[in-house]
Amino acid sequence: MNHLVITSHWRCARRWLLGALTAPIILAVAARAEPAMWVIRDKDSTIYLIGTMHLLRHETEWDASKVKKTVSESSELWLEVADIDDQASVAPIIAQYGIDREKTLSSKLNARQQEKLAKLAATYGVPLASLEPMKPWMAALMFAVLPLQKAGYDPNAGIDRLLKAQAEKEGDKIYGFETAEEQVRFFAELPEAEQIAFLEETLGDAEKGMAQLEKLAKAWIDGDNETIGNILVNEFKKEAPAVYEKFLVQRNIAWSEKIAEILKGSGVQQIAVGAAHLAGPDSLQVQLAKRGIKVERY
Repeated sequence: MNHLVITSHWRCARRWLLGALTAPIILAVAARAEPAMWVIRDKDSTIYLIGTMHLLRHETEWDASKVKKTVSESSELWLEVADIDDQASVAPIIAQYGIDREKTLSSKLNARQQEKLAKLAATYGVPLASLEPMKPWMAALMFAVLPLQKAGYDPNAGIDRLLKAQAEKEGDKIYGFETAEEQVRFFAELPEAEQIAFLEETLGDAEKGMAQLEKLAKAWIDGDNETIGNILVNEFKKEAPAVYEKFLVQRNIAWSEKIAEILKGSGVQQIAVGAAHLAGPDSLQVQLAKRGIKVERY
């Protein structure tokens, strides 16, 4: 696969990653929002599904009443990663998978890429020396998030943390479909050429794309799952089918297996995962339907 093709893949993949992993989807407008939700029911179980926004501005207004109601009814909360607040446990994982102790980052980049990196690092006051031990994927994620944080978006205002805080207050059990290590490995196991393409795309577009993300935010506000699918999923599937299969389809299949197990029990559960997982032709709902599990809009 040549470099131009890989870069075009990451052009759409990078946007999709904002909605499928712990990287952020943002809500860029202030409005009263009631996000789309789904429900699964059998004779003794109820499972609620919601697509999450991982970063919000603190001043963002949205109608959380339905979401809080479902968490209140639930005795379990399932997130992508249960320990989203445990930075201490993430640090050694990042050191293991995100640091290269043999080759510097700049030695993996051509002169043009090095120039882009230096320029963006200066923009955000990041010392170049601090980037040198990083693998390309790690530097790419950092520069994907920095513009959002500069604009006031904070993971502490994200839906995941709101749900987790309420679940903890109520004494609910909190589980994760994946571990932090598994999520890090999604990036770390990419071939180096794809990691570099990811970084180059991020460096070239670090402060752009807000208009597209605002369309995504409006779709979330409107409960417009079709538009969410068009923005986050469909182009990605077309342009980067192999990465799409790994980052979305295989994870949705694995999660559907787990949900089928949960449904064999009883009680009420709340499931909250990135919005990309609940949209498009290979969504979690589609994978559940293949197992004979009916998912209805709530």
